Amino acid sequence: MEFSREKIIEYSKKYDLSKKETSDELTEKELREWFKKHRFLDKERLLKILNWKLAIKLPLKKAKEQNRNEHIQKITKIAFSFQIGEERIKLLLSPNIVGVGYPVASAILHFAFPNKYPILDFRVIWSLGWEQPRNYTFDFWQKYCRKLNKLAKQYKVSLRDLDKGLWYYSKENQK
Repeated sequence: MEFSREKIIEYSKKYDLSKKETSDELTEKELREWFKKHRFLDKERLLKILNWKLAIKLPLKKAKEQNRNEHIQKITKIAFSFQIGEERIKLLLSPNIVGVGYPVASAILHFAFPNKYPILDFRVIWSLGWEQPRNYTFDFWQKYCRKLNKLAKQYKVSLRDLDKGLWYYSKENQK
């Protein structure tokens, strides 16, 4: 994708139209509101993020069965209290919270800190022109965060609008 502010906004709006009045739109709104009032995640919201983020539902089933609400709250309170992203994301990852890999952990961090963390997604990776890694690593996630924060600043758009624009561009153009 040839990046420009106009293109990013155009595709972000297309994303919004495609999700209008869907459970995805409602889930995003609910999560944004939740994190305005709470500095932790509970089991109910974790399951919503897993359902919203993952096409494959096996991690959702495991998360339902194996995560206790009190444990999720404790881990996320600690993770959100850290000032360094490395400690935040590593604490959220499985086995600390069952079913949570880098894409879900990035979504949790995005909703908790929307101006700091993008949502890791294969569609956005494609739009960036990057090769999809076999496995996500902290180094890859950190590089991804730096790139998206840089682009959001450069094009004067929010991280979420950038994310939605790149995601939708891939949806329309990836073969």
